[in-house]
Formats: sequence, structure tokens, C-alpha cells
Amino acid sequence: MLDQRRTTNVLLLIIVVPLVFYLLKILSFIFIPLVFSMFIALLFLPLMRWFGRRKIPKFVSVIIVLLLVIGGLKLGIELIQLSSKEIIATKSEFFPKAEERLGEIKLYLSDTFGVEYEQNKNIFAQFFEKENLGSTIGFLRTFLTTLLMTVFFVILWLAESINVYKLLNNTLLKQKYTSVKTFMKIENDLIKFIKVKFLVSVLTGLFTGLMCVFFDVSFPIFWGLFAFAINFVQMVGSFISVILLSIFAFVELDPTSTLFFFILSVALVQVVFGAILEPIFMGKSFSINIIAVLVMLMFWGFLWGIPGLIMAIPITVFIKIILEQFPGTKLIASLLSGKQTDLKEL
Repeated sequence: MLDQRRTTNVLLLIIVVPLVFYLLKILSFIFIPLVFSMFIALLFLPLMRWFGRRKIPKFVSVIIVLLLVIGGLKLGIELIQLSSKEIIATKSEFFPKAEERLGEIKLYLSDTFGVEYEQNKNIFAQFFEKENLGSTIGFLRTFLTTLLMTVFFVILWLAESINVYKLLNNTLLKQKYTSVKTFMKIENDLIKFIKVKFLVSVLTGLFTGLMCVFFDVSFPIFWGLFAFAINFVQMVGSFISVILLSIFAFVELDPTSTLFFFILSVALVQVVFGAILEPIFMGKSFSINIIAVLVMLMFWGFLWGIPGLIMAIPITVFIKIILEQFPGTKLIASLLSGKQTDLKEL
């Protein structure tokens, strides 16, 4: 009887897990804003509690938090507009120079390796072709829809219409003390992660932009914003930032010692903030196995694209904390964290 029940549970698991992943994939337009909004709400949860202790009405507290979020978005939009103006202002100087440099590189690759390219086509003008312009408009439409849904879910989280504690207590963890303890750990760890990641990303973007200014590389505001945004993708973001900046600098700068020191500088910025300071700020208790990080990045990136890459690590932390609460899944949690676990404790 016990073996039959165990077999049934395994079969149900085999059926349910792919179904859950399928639903996460096709309903990504709901789940992505929902998860993003949870992280935003968690970040402002201490402030909401502070307002509560001061007897400030909840709807006033929610409005204040929304104004802070809108203010942050406004600042981001202003920086993007400033970056766009910077690119447009230097277009007449940079683009012809870059086209000439790229032409030389194409000629070298063609003569050396026999690589053929379409002639007489300005690569910078390709963005404005009908297909690419349509894709850009479609992306903006999707982005605005996701943003509005995220704001809607943030309001629901802050107004406690959606409550993680009650959800855990009524589903996975049907013990009040365990639910409270788990929720507090989830809250503390995720708030810590979001704060540290945001601070490290700001510093990474700031110093990347300063390196561009110091070495006279074009579009420092754009590259600073890019380094800030891509740094939210754990591990992979640092490599992408350094590689793209190196290619850009190679096109713009002459291949001299200046180019070498610029690439070294931006790489050092990523190493200092991403590989040294971030783990120190996070603490040892927050460590996740490197292999688990890469697997989760690939998995959530496949499911949800770029938003999945950004949210992969916070979601992994959430899953790890939940798995730690059950004796049967503690081994999986220890594998995710990379810690050695005594089998007697399992």
C-alpha cells in the first residue's frame, strides 16, 4: 500500500511539474509583473510598517510609496532621454568615424578569413528599417503593459490584498509559527538582496560611465545606464557589459595602450563591485552554488526571457528558503546553497 501511494505521488509529480512550467510560460504576461511587484512591495514593506506605527492610514501610505516608485521611474526616464540627446548630439561626429573603422575591420576579415558582408549598407541606419522599427514599437507596447500591470500588483501587495504569509500558511506551511518564521526569512533575505544589488548596480554604472569619460569613450551616460541595468543579471551581466564595451571601444579607439587600459579599467569595475564587494555585503548565509546560479539563469531565461534572467536569483532564494522547511527537501536546499549538510539532519 505504501509503495503504491509512493508510485502514485511520483506519477502525479511527473504530470504536475511540466504543467506548472507550461502555465508559467504561457501566462508570463501575468506572472512576470506579479513577481516583479512582489520584490518592489517587499522593498517598501519596512516603510509601510513605519507608517503603520505612526498611525498613518494605509491608503495614504500606499499613495506615498507609489509616488516614490513613480519618482524613481521619472528619474530613469530622464536619464534615458539625456542619453538619447547625448547620442544624437554626437551623431555627426561619431557615426562616420565608426563606419570608417568598421569598414576597415570588415575589409581585414574579408581578406584574411574570406568573410563576406553586404556592401554599401549603413549598419546604424538598419535600426530605422521598417521591420526593426516595428519590433521596437512592439517592445515598447509590451513594456508599458507590463509596467502598468506591475504597478497594479504593487498596490495589491501593499494594500495586503495579496498576502504571502497567508498564502504560505494556507498552502505549503500549515503551521502558524513556521509560516511566520519562513515569511520573515524570505522578507529579510530578499530585501537584503534587492538593496545590495541595487546599490552595487548603481556604483557599477557610475564608475563605468566615469571610465568612459576618463578615456574619452563616446556615450558615457548610455554605457553607465547599460552597465547599471545589465548588472541585475547575475554573473552573465558583467561579462556582457565588458565584452560590448570592449568591442565598442575597439571600434572607436585606436588599438593602443589606451584601449588596453580602458578594457582593464571596466573589467576591474565589474570585479571590484560584483565579485568582491557584493558577496561581502550579501554575507555567507546568502551564498548560492555557482552551478545552481547558471542553471536557474538558463531555466528562467528560457521561460521568461530578460525578466526571467533578472529575477532568477531572487526566485531561487525564495525556493531555497521554502525547501529548507521540509525534511525531505533539505538536501535540495543545501545543494542550491552549496553548503555541506550532515545527512543525520535530513
